[in-house]
Amino acid sequence: MRGLLLAWVWAFACMPLGTTAQGLSTASVPQSPVAAWRGYLTEAKRVVDAAAQPAPPWNGPRTGPRAQPGKHLAVVAEDLRNGGILGVIDGVLEAAKVIGWSVKIFDSGGSPDLRLKVLANALASRPDGLIIVGGDAHALLPGLQPFAKQSLPIVGWHVAAKAGPVPGTPVAMNVSTDPLEVARVTALAAIVQSGGRAGVVIFTDSNFQVAQDKADEMAAVVRACRSCTLLGVRDVAISQCEALMPGTTHALLAQYGKRWTYALAINDIYFDYAAPVLTEAGIPNGAMVMLSAGDGSESAFLRIRQSTFQTATVAEPLNLHGWQLIDEMNRRFAGERVTGYVFPVHLVTASNIDADGGDRLLYDPANGYRDIYRHIWQRP
Repeated sequence: MRGLLLAWVWAFACMPLGTTAQGLSTASVPQSPVAAWRGYLTEAKRVVDAAAQPAPPWNGPRTGPRAQPGKHLAVVAEDLRNGGILGVIDGVLEAAKVIGWSVKIFDSGGSPDLRLKVLANALASRPDGLIIVGGDAHALLPGLQPFAKQSLPIVGWHVAAKAGPVPGTPVAMNVSTDPLEVARVTALAAIVQSGGRAGVVIFTDSNFQVAQDKADEMAAVVRACRSCTLLGVRDVAISQCEALMPGTTHALLAQYGKRWTYALAINDIYFDYAAPVLTEAGIPNGAMVMLSAGDGSESAFLRIRQSTFQTATVAEPLNLHGWQLIDEMNRRFAGERVTGYVFPVHLVTASNIDADGGDRLLYDPANGYRDIYRHIWQRP
């Protein structure tokens, strides 16, 4: 339902004023530019408010195979400096302990030169299955094929543009929220907060298709806002944020000055290095607003809680996703299909930050998922 509403808002924003859409009566389309604009903002606010509601009751799987015994997993992380990746791995370790499996973690350190070597090292550890956390499944394909040749199941987190099996790769399941919906909610939140007058710069990392898709979607939503301005999209590798973001932020401030009022990013990590520059430059909190289309890091929660530039993050349920990765792997070990489950998008703001784990600086839905997975696996 929310996805349909988002699509309607976007289409409505793009519709020329005074135009009658085919199949609609003239009474169905606002004739006044003012009425049309108010309708757009009202629907945008409705979408944003819906995304900011507390976690809904569990609507994922409730049945499945019991725990397959004695498994050893290799987990290859794209970069353990990334808070989202760390949060997922914490969930994997927690769930693996419950199901009774051992786990060995390998870190690529965000280095393209190391990714295939690390995958080879993971294969040499003789695992029963592989979990990849971060990265791009298609870029990693040469390193994944040896696992497939040995019929070792592979699941991943944020390794493709869509949740579910990754076509053209041996990845049976990409665990993720809907990245395009994440992007739309983030951009719409900026539009709503600005009253439709945001001057936006978007930060992305073109090394990952899912990041580029999210940035493209945010840009499209901002362009559809007639009184907003998309100042630019900056391609900054996540692995180089610490080195590049301070200089990039200084350059953007010099280039756009007060026209730059909103920063959107595909990950909270960009703001870890932009916020100190804004503080040093004497930019008031209200003069620059940051919103992230993932992943809900501890530092992002702190910035939102302290009203330090960042007002929102579309937080992933990182720990829950770790449990889902273990469940999807268990299904593959049992010869069953993956669930394809996609958790709903959730927007964290100052008004809801204390709910669903926010007091612990993370989004951990209070929907009983741990007990449900224990029941599925028949584990105490």
